[in-house]
Amino acid sequence: MINLYIDPGTGSMLFTIVISAISAVVYLIRILIIKAKNMAGIKSANERNAKKIPIVIFSDNKRYWSTFRPICEELEKRGQNAVYMTASPDDPALEAKFEHIKCEFIGEGNKAFAKMNMLNAGIVLSTTPSLDVFQWKRSKTVDYYVHVVHTSGDITLYRLYGVDYYDALLLSGEFQEKQVRELERQRNLPAKEIRMMGIPYLDTMLKHAQNFQRPVSDTTTVLLSPTWGSNSLLVKYGEKLIDKLVETGYDIIIRPHPQSFTADRETIKHLMEKYPESKRLHWNRDNNNFDVLAKSDIMITDYSGIMYDFTLIFNKPVIYTEAGFKKDPYDCWCIEGDTWMLSTIKKIGTELNDENIGRIKEVIDTSIKASKETTLIEEARKETWCNIGKSSELIAGYLIDKLAELGNKDKPVIKEEKA
Repeated sequence: MINLYIDPGTGSMLFTIVISAISAVVYLIRILIIKAKNMAGIKSANERNAKKIPIVIFSDNKRYWSTFRPICEELEKRGQNAVYMTASPDDPALEAKFEHIKCEFIGEGNKAFAKMNMLNAGIVLSTTPSLDVFQWKRSKTVDYYVHVVHTSGDITLYRLYGVDYYDALLLSGEFQEKQVRELERQRNLPAKEIRMMGIPYLDTMLKHAQNFQRPVSDTTTVLLSPTWGSNSLLVKYGEKLIDKLVETGYDIIIRPHPQSFTADRETIKHLMEKYPESKRLHWNRDNNNFDVLAKSDIMITDYSGIMYDFTLIFNKPVIYTEAGFKKDPYDCWCIEGDTWMLSTIKKIGTELNDENIGRIKEVIDTSIKASKETTLIEEARKETWCNIGKSSELIAGYLIDKLAELGNKDKPVIKEEKA
């Protein structure tokens, strides 16, 4: 029998060598695992970025194509790839022919929002308010959300928290920025990026108006164009106003807000049955409002934004009623004083109320003859409509520049785990 004897010094050295070897193997295995994880992470991130849509334009209704069309056309000119996603199956965009802009229907209502909630994109441009408030949530794989105004006037006339969770706002007047900054202060929100860009659809409408030849007519045309809801003009004055308008002998065009056919269904149904189409009375539901605005001599409205399309483009008079406008459902409730829209319409329009509704013909004739509106309309135009004729170019350029700025997010940044 052979007895092996290892002195304590040698034994200690051998034990250290064995432990060191085992530790080295464990460390090597751990390093390999970490590298494998990192490679998998890089591969996964690269796969996501490879599928990332550079720019998505989201429209929740076909009526906003008038805002997005000139932007799409400008992106097309610049060869910038983008996807236009719409929640309207009959959106005119679906018939458009682009090389770089793909237009697709993504479903209606919650189906559309479900698609948007899982979107993988660099930038999302939209007119839709309430991002991250109701059913439309910010996607974790979208880098930047940009809101563009689709009408002139107050940014605070959205329902509460309308634009709070966008990253950037493309506005058309400095008073809008002041409103946003005040809401950010009150709600302790981080400052959003704000750029003054203008109003694309008004630019297009103005260009069209400059080339439009109105048919000669010896009859005054009155456009009745209210908003919707329990405080709207048709709900408040309905039959009483229409009866008096019919008595004038003027041509009457009634153009309810599209939402009226849902929210005020019974009221609209009753009025359309009582006042059917005739030689002097017409109901208008055209998707594009240009023709009725162009051929009308005067508009009667409440607090619908269409009044500014009418005045800013055509320099024509407006008769308005506040119709019991209530601020509490809207962001403007948080800001003292009148909205810009209401304070301005009081300057450039003539109020319709219980006292003068019986003299509506006189009010119409006086308003058309009055000359005070022209100067005041020009002042309003300067306040709410910047970069006239240039908005689409500016917006397209901004989106492309922002995409380049966000480019580093297209490259996965994987932090090395410490061994």
